[in-house]
Amino acid sequence: MADEDTQRSLTFLMTYMLMKRRRDINNADTQRRNEVQRRIRHRQYFFQRQRRMLLMLVARDVNTDYDIHTWPSCNIPTRPWTSTERTDWWERVVMTEFQPSDWLEKFRMSRENFFVLCAKLKPRGGFGPGCPLSRPAWAGGCRRASLVCLASNIEYRTISRLFGVGSSTVCKCVRDVCHAIVTLLRPVYLRSPSEQELEDSARHFFSCWGFPHCMGAVATLHTAILTPSANVADYANSDGWLSVVSQVAVNGLGQFWDVCSGFPGSTEPTAILQNSALWASASEGGLSPDPPTCFMEKPLRYVLLGEPVYPLQPWLMKSYPKNKDHVEEGGLTESQKAYNQRFLQAWRVVEVALLRLRARWQCLSKRNDCSLDVVPTMILACCILHNMCEAHGDLFQEEWQGKVTQEEDPQPGNSGDRSLYPDHLQGEEVRKVFCNYFQQCQLQQ
Repeated sequence: MADEDTQRSLTFLMTYMLMKRRRDINNADTQRRNEVQRRIRHRQYFFQRQRRMLLMLVARDVNTDYDIHTWPSCNIPTRPWTSTERTDWWERVVMTEFQPSDWLEKFRMSRENFFVLCAKLKPRGGFGPGCPLSRPAWAGGCRRASLVCLASNIEYRTISRLFGVGSSTVCKCVRDVCHAIVTLLRPVYLRSPSEQELEDSARHFFSCWGFPHCMGAVATLHTAILTPSANVADYANSDGWLSVVSQVAVNGLGQFWDVCSGFPGSTEPTAILQNSALWASASEGGLSPDPPTCFMEKPLRYVLLGEPVYPLQPWLMKSYPKNKDHVEEGGLTESQKAYNQRFLQAWRVVEVALLRLRARWQCLSKRNDCSLDVVPTMILACCILHNMCEAHGDLFQEEWQGKVTQEEDPQPGNSGDRSLYPDHLQGEEVRKVFCNYFQQCQLQQ
């Protein structure tokens, strides 16, 4: 009986101690949770207080308010859309008051395609892990600020006032968004054409410009840059201003399918071509059906149209120079003149595509203020966005081109009509085949 009483007492004691221990643990958890919440509220209070102080400083420095539809030009340092005293300008003005023409003028694309682009960049956020705007609440602003920078010629400090961040933050956002565009959208909008796309491009060249068996045109683009820290002379082009030169190839619709950028402005176009993947692919027959289709009763690969400074190849055609050594004093023959005429009409598709590219994405029509390592990625991103706008049918206003042609730094001209590299003998034979074709066309007419 005594043993049972002792056992009952021990059981009661152990139960009491366990219940007391559980109550102490629950109390400790509650106190810890309350302390964490108190610290969170404390930090939020000081964060909001610091934000209000920064906004007051910005509002003190900027006292002038402009019309909501004013867009800054290169001469007047205006602030677009609204003042920086309010930070809800996107929701209050852009999302409510912008008409379709405003979206097209300010962002160079429709509202629908703008948000499609933002959604496509969302998987990566549009920025790297070190971006100051990597927080989810600021992700949309990062993408919008970068797209505004690409589509306009306004300065970083103006965009920084719009979004309430520093100029260095805008610069980093532009870098990260350009990398995201290249990583996520390049496989969709900038890739080598398939066999069916090759045939479609050749059909388009023939139907629009009368040049058969051609699938694309190649040219170079110069983009003005800041003075680099080293090797300044290497970046001076033939016109004397500093630039980065890129090689682009377009199809019959004026869309880019190969871009090779990042070379100093003094680099010869032929050197860029021979060091690009385009040269290796075309030399191995990768840009033509296998087996090649027949042209003038001969199996012939598709050809590209290039600048006069390029060397003549079996797959790369160029125009006849005005003064040719093996031609008699009479100058070019009638068939060669007909070839040159059709060639220039067809090759102009790449010239127009580059003009539309610079007119739509105005960051390429002015001096690029980014660091030298960002410029090639920005050029590639603009080519991808150009293809996206063309593929989705965004309108292009012809008056945009007038602004590009009146800029201070026009594209440098070719160094001459003759290539510094020898022409391929088989390339001359292919060009004669085209001359015979155009001569037959003249006789039939």
